[in-house]
Amino acid sequence: MGTGRDSQAPTVTLVTHDSFVIGDELRKRFQRESGYRLRVLRKGDAGELTNELVLTKDAPIGDVAFGVDSTYLSRAVDNGVFASYRPEGAGRIPIKYGYGANDSPTPVDAGDVCVNIDLRWFEQHDLEPPAELADLAEPRYAGLFAVPDPATSSPGLAFLLNTVSTFGEQGWQNYWRELLDNDVRISSGWQQAYKQDFSGSSGGGSRPIVLSYASSPAAEVGRNGKPRTKALLDTCYRQIEYAGVIDGATNPKGARELMDFLLSWKFQRRMPEQMYVYPVLMGVELPESWQGVAPRPSGPTEMRPQRVERDRAEWIRQWRSLTNR
Repeated sequence: MGTGRDSQAPTVTLVTHDSFVIGDELRKRFQRESGYRLRVLRKGDAGELTNELVLTKDAPIGDVAFGVDSTYLSRAVDNGVFASYRPEGAGRIPIKYGYGANDSPTPVDAGDVCVNIDLRWFEQHDLEPPAELADLAEPRYAGLFAVPDPATSSPGLAFLLNTVSTFGEQGWQNYWRELLDNDVRISSGWQQAYKQDFSGSSGGGSRPIVLSYASSPAAEVGRNGKPRTKALLDTCYRQIEYAGVIDGATNPKGARELMDFLLSWKFQRRMPEQMYVYPVLMGVELPESWQGVAPRPSGPTEMRPQRVERDRAEWIRQWRSLTNR
């Protein structure tokens, strides 16, 4: 095996989304142990990544793809993006993530999309925070909620799917009408909603309710050790992220080595602090700082990827017609 520091070492290319993070220590460890030089190629958000993988499936641009999530999974699988491979460590993925013996790609993390609130704002205004999705349409929360556009944002799409699942085919549009009447702010993406519109983030926006992740409060801990925000765990929708060997990869052996690494304990235990997601392997504990501020939701809403793929475009079309976007 090479050291991974040799510029002549063979390269393995990981195609991923813009939020992927691997620290220098982990990168060097993979390169040292595998003998391959790791190249990371970022391709936008989860939806853009999936589109790129489908468009280039006859001339793959990498060896492993990381970050296709459960809202786009069926499209990638149905278009033959992934080759079959079961990584070492896959046997420690709980059955709740829907991974079987012959499945490809492989779950690597879960990022539950939830409504978050600015705790200080609610204390200052002596207002009881919402508890579930239906509460957000109540007049007392008018003008307080910011959500990303489901047509252009992966978490925004997760929220739309959550409303379909929660209120049903006959009720979700009425719920959105109520949100619009309640002056919901629809942003182009998560960055704008969380970093600019939300009052609990560093941007200091005006809205104390935002769509984000169950893990977001772990990034908002003040000097006193307490979080400034809270995720409402009865509003969550589970997004699972997958990784897989790309069919037709130039370096399939290196791809399998990288997949084994992504499912290893050493990589999984660092994911919460590096990417603010929950690892999928049994036995990998969350950082101590997460135990009180970012616990895992116990019963998030989920939807089968096949149904999402079948109806996603129509739901987005209906949503756009409803919101005039």
